[in-house]
Amino acid sequence: MQLPTLAERLDDRLDTAAYAEVDASANGLQIGPDGASVDHVAFAVDAAAATIDAAADAGADLLVTHHGLVWGGLERVTGREYENVAALVENDLALYVSHLPLDGHETLGNAAGVADYLDLHEEREPFGSLGPVTIGQRASTSEPRTVEELRDRLSRLDTGGRDPRVLDFGPETIRDVAIVTGSGVDWLGEALDAGVDALVTGEGKQQVYHEALEAGVNVFLAGHYATETFGVERLADLVAEWGLETTVLSHPTGL
Repeated sequence: MQLPTLAERLDDRLDTAAYAEVDASANGLQIGPDGASVDHVAFAVDAAAATIDAAADAGADLLVTHHGLVWGGLERVTGREYENVAALVENDLALYVSHLPLDGHETLGNAAGVADYLDLHEEREPFGSLGPVTIGQRASTSEPRTVEELRDRLSRLDTGGRDPRVLDFGPETIRDVAIVTGSGVDWLGEALDAGVDALVTGEGKQQVYHEALEAGVNVFLAGHYATETFGVERLADLVAEWGLETTVLSHPTGL
């Protein structure tokens, strides 16, 4: 498949254009020649030296990541940026990125993946407002779970050996959950307005401790990387259905 065709298909499926005004990431095709052909696609959470090298070693023509190399414009290509761009070019490896679109997608997204992983299949709806779009999901289960059950389930993610941090300030049994993967504690207020029992996200900030304590809500911090593996894995499945060879690269950070 031609690279521009594949990038356009991914853009359409992920509704990339809808996030253009709110996402600092340059989503879509970040690096790659217009005339390239793609037979093998590698997928990873982060675009970094380790994943670029692994994708090149796998013989991939394209690396698809959640976190790319270009944020808020590219003024200079020096230092780390130069080394990573050079490695892509030298290995004839293109780079496609989907940041917030891959967080909020209704079925392919990271939040949707976490909800499925936790068996939260009831009353699914978009959550995590950011301007005109959303980046998370709110979901429920017909069989309430205990805090320990959710903690144990989240501990089995690709955490790099890091146990989830839990602020267990809410109900002992949980039915309604808000999910914003990565760094999502800024949406705790929206979670409280939605009346959920818990917020599941990746990493926290100092103030969330007291906010959760005073509000009486549970907060699960399962790891930024660990909560954002679902989107790239689902994109790999989708691209495989389009007839291309795929490789999913695991490089957990423990953060």
